[in-house]
Amino acid sequence: MTAFLYPHETRTRRIVDISGIWKFRLDNNNEGRASGWKDGLTDTTLMAVPSSYNDITTEKALRDHCGDVWYETEFYVAEEWQMRDVFVRFGSATHRATVYVNGEEVVSHDGGYMPFAGKLNDVVQFGEKNKMVVVVNNELSHSTIPAGTIVKHANGTREIKPFFDFFNYAGIHRAVKLMALPTSRIEDITVLTDFDQDLGKVDYQISALGQGDVTVALLDEEGKTVATSEGNEGVLEIDNVKLWQPGNAYLYTLQASLSDDGQLIDQYPLEVGVRTVKVEGTKFLINNEPFYFKGFGKHEDSAIRGRGYDAALNLRDMELLEWIGANSIRTSHYPYSEEFMQLADRKGLVVINETPAVGQFDVMMNFMSAATGGQSQSNFFDRPDVQTQGMEAHKHAIAELFKRDKNHACVVMWALSNEPDTSQEASEPYFKEIFSYARELDPQHRPLTLVNFMMAPYGTCRAHQYVDVICLNRYYGWYMMGGLEMDNAGNMFAMELQGWSNEGKPIVITEYGADTMAGMHKLPSVQWSEEYQCEYLDQQHMAFDGCPAVVGEQMWNFADFQTWEGIMRVDGNKKGAFTRDRQPKMSAHHLKRRWDKIDSFGYK
Repeated sequence: MTAFLYPHETRTRRIVDISGIWKFRLDNNNEGRASGWKDGLTDTTLMAVPSSYNDITTEKALRDHCGDVWYETEFYVAEEWQMRDVFVRFGSATHRATVYVNGEEVVSHDGGYMPFAGKLNDVVQFGEKNKMVVVVNNELSHSTIPAGTIVKHANGTREIKPFFDFFNYAGIHRAVKLMALPTSRIEDITVLTDFDQDLGKVDYQISALGQGDVTVALLDEEGKTVATSEGNEGVLEIDNVKLWQPGNAYLYTLQASLSDDGQLIDQYPLEVGVRTVKVEGTKFLINNEPFYFKGFGKHEDSAIRGRGYDAALNLRDMELLEWIGANSIRTSHYPYSEEFMQLADRKGLVVINETPAVGQFDVMMNFMSAATGGQSQSNFFDRPDVQTQGMEAHKHAIAELFKRDKNHACVVMWALSNEPDTSQEASEPYFKEIFSYARELDPQHRPLTLVNFMMAPYGTCRAHQYVDVICLNRYYGWYMMGGLEMDNAGNMFAMELQGWSNEGKPIVITEYGADTMAGMHKLPSVQWSEEYQCEYLDQQHMAFDGCPAVVGEQMWNFADFQTWEGIMRVDGNKKGAFTRDRQPKMSAHHLKRRWDKIDSFGYK
């Protein structure tokens, strides 16, 4: 559990960020593991950590590389840390990594979006320089999360073919930090929040390692203590509680301390927002009030950095979301950085938190089916490797996401998969098990969903019975009924929504959009023009407004983003309301006018 508490520096904890410019080497033939590269690299170039390695150099072979890449750096461990437990922690490495220090393996991790840590005490020289080598692999298969495949071309080049419509960025994507922790310490914290009129409640459970007594203090935003307790579990009561609300966040700090005979051993702060989430009929309730989702599906994506963490970009995105009147996002199609989630907590941004389970079908088959109006012909869930290794990888991704993000007030729902082929008969038992597994993991019992795609319309989806909220990705007027037919797209969407509303559950439209080249204007409109994008949005909004069960709209996408190379995309997906460098298209102003008239509780 050491990796899942965010590395805050406190009175008892020391954190050193060793990110920066590291040595880097491409492993063209995946030979480095057998050739002893773990002991040190030769023939290296330079690479930024954190970042995606794909877009930094001018080499196409590196951008599209399939397989292993290697990193190396050197670091000191202070002599005064010898009496502590020392770890190296990676915010993420996509999609799997093994870490060696002074030639010894200290940790290996599978899953490209979660933190992991390895203990260093037995392998480092305190007070001396130490060498760390990391191998990162980006390969995909039917049984990986996310999914894809690898093809080998006539010239021997191996190419990754993702089963998803965004670039398979890889590398060390988030910060790398050394942690010096007390040998007896706080290992995990779990909170549940509730309120009754003006009385707030924070139920807590604390796991501690080693000896010591646990005490807890809850501080308000001015640092004043508003409640205290003793013991590893208990209830903190707050008079005149200030609730965490969409767009109006208030965060208390739960300060957990571990002491022995009155001497402080460890201390850890956790920000806590008091709020409730539940579904009643076709309503989605936050703090017992009906909530209406306004916002976007999004990506961690920017020029040069790829999926690498960027603090400035996160702040810019938050500013744009506030400007446009958005109150929510979905972390499509993988968990975002811990720092982004912390910002969402502070800003009152509501988050549908999604696992990396994307590509559970063949993406090209989906495009072809959508273009012809046909049903998917994928056999993804019939595969034995998907039902076994794929299922286990999916459960592992869910478990890690819930461990990392269980305490975030901003998280109101978990999306367990994006656009799986739920038209298949074999998808039903698969998702029955996935949802049963997930329901046992979240202490807060937040609503669960998966995101339904166009080729499993109402009446054909075999997994919707397991969800608490129906989430739909629909492109009436783009992938189907485009051009002149678009004038009837809203009516066709409305007809399908009538069917879904019979399920008696809330409906959130988690994707709807049209590719648009910024600066392309046409009167009358044509597809790819900014005028067409606005007309398309009007058709969709007409359908939403006619269906009382619809409790949210999240346009695809917040900003243009990079995809794999191909004739269906012009240097990426252009469905953004903003360009990739975060400037508005006409559609951004169009959405702002609509969303400024809709408050967070659905009044239009």
